[in-house]
Amino acid sequence: MIRARSLRLCALACVVFACVLALGSCGAARHDEIVVGSKNFSEQALLGEIVAQHLEARTHREVTRRFYLAGSYICQQALLAGRIDLYVEYTGTALTAILHDPLQSHSAAVLQRVRSEYQRRFGLEVLPSLGFNNTFAIVVRGEDARRLHLKTISDAAPYTHDWRAGFGYEFMERPDGFKGLAQTYGLSFAETPRILDLGLLYRALLEKQVDIVAGNSTDGLLAARDLTMLEDDKHYFPPYEAVPVVREDALGRFPEMRAALTELAGKINDEEMRRMNYEVDGEHRDIADVARDFLRAKGLE
Repeated sequence: MIRARSLRLCALACVVFACVLALGSCGAARHDEIVVGSKNFSEQALLGEIVAQHLEARTHREVTRRFYLAGSYICQQALLAGRIDLYVEYTGTALTAILHDPLQSHSAAVLQRVRSEYQRRFGLEVLPSLGFNNTFAIVVRGEDARRLHLKTISDAAPYTHDWRAGFGYEFMERPDGFKGLAQTYGLSFAETPRILDLGLLYRALLEKQVDIVAGNSTDGLLAARDLTMLEDDKHYFPPYEAVPVVREDALGRFPEMRAALTELAGKINDEEMRRMNYEVDGEHRDIADVARDFLRAKGLE
């Protein structure tokens, strides 16, 4: 009986010791590595890779990539739980989808609001913009734009009652999406907008299955196909500047991170982002190679 009890105590001690070792090793690894996340589309993975490679070069630390983490909510929760240290968000998305604030059109005001509220509510730091604004893009076929002399969403509004629209699910549901856009511009379509996978929007438009779609202004195919992005002349959409969002404790653990990330500020304009997206989506280049070429061209190797 005593021997059996001793064996059980010995076994329990071994389990406890193993758990301590496991927790200790996990903590040590997590303390030494920087974890970069991204949302689940190619531009986000590309931005994550640019950030990861630059941090590796500047900090000489191990950088773990956790890309394609679904949308903003999942990335935000991963940040708050400490599963990732940073990811790139868009200011308008942060304003509406995370903070649930009313729409604003002034970029500096939106950035300041997002920065102050992320600090106050979440203890997260919003660093300077990477330089480009990836806003929603209301897109029509180039041939229709030329035939009807369309340059703005207001120009297109009188024709929409005969048009079929195709939008992503998120655009239909977001507070800065379809409902407010339709009210602002008086849009009324021939039928209920079709819900399309984001990867099929432009194909459906070019094949004349729909007549107008909502994409993103930095989509690579916009420059490679006969498509026209209509100007948001009533300034419905807020700015969507790309900004790194970082855990404060990560900046404390890796003090060299701040300078490295700040070095990326203003380095990517809209056209450069569109071109890189096309290299990934249109030419099917490897994301790591595109990121490496970008950093080299900017002297940030």
